[in-house]
Amino acid sequence: MFSAGQFNGSSGYEEAAAQGLLGGINAVRYIQEKDPLILRRSDGYIGVLVDDIISKGTKEPYRMMTSRAEFRLLLRQDNADQRLTPIGYEVGLIDEERMQKLRDKEAAVAAEIARVKTLTIAPKEYVLELLEQNNSALIKSGVKLADLVKRPELTYEKLAPLDENRPVLTLEIQEQVNIQIKYEGYIAQQMSQVDQFKKLENKLLPTDIVYADIQGLRIEARQKLDLIRPESLGHASRITGVSPADISVLLIYLEQRKRTRSKE
Repeated sequence: MFSAGQFNGSSGYEEAAAQGLLGGINAVRYIQEKDPLILRRSDGYIGVLVDDIISKGTKEPYRMMTSRAEFRLLLRQDNADQRLTPIGYEVGLIDEERMQKLRDKEAAVAAEIARVKTLTIAPKEYVLELLEQNNSALIKSGVKLADLVKRPELTYEKLAPLDENRPVLTLEIQEQVNIQIKYEGYIAQQMSQVDQFKKLENKLLPTDIVYADIQGLRIEARQKLDLIRPESLGHASRITGVSPADISVLLIYLEQRKRTRSKE
């Protein structure tokens, strides 16, 4: 059964629409005998919403708030097309023309970032004047334009007068260049966290697992795990009442089970 909205314990038009969209997609994929579309928490807020309802339950009507997401730096409004258009294309909701526009945009952003990272700005008089006007520390030797973009008081747009050969780009592309350069380190750090998250998601839990028989699991964890029957270790880690210590016990159990099965 595919359902959405208050029936699932949520409240609000946006929540209902999000669940309805995903439910409709998966109803069609079920008929087509295809694997279901599962949006992860790092893919979009729909993924956070659905995962929360499944993992944590609802003692009161659920509303999606940004604070519920761990990867807010990646789940930005400006990159929604980059995150979700390929998924929409894969399931047949996005046509080839729109997908090609995204490819062209990403190629333009990547090319401009590469150019900005290799462009050296010398400490000429007009350069120093611009830095002074923006209350930015003066430079004594050549620096990469990308390093100037990373300064809090400067932006890709503000530095345009120093970039004589800058190509004509749309505001959307300029925004992406600015964000990806300025927050490069933070974005890379969060991507590393997503990689760790995916490793847990890829560790599937056997469907025949008997949690009551696993030594070391707390009683509350056994009850919650048996009730929800999580599909993966990552899913289990987000269940209220399941602690990091319980996840460690499950990891050990899975490894012991794997060794036992390999000997049989």
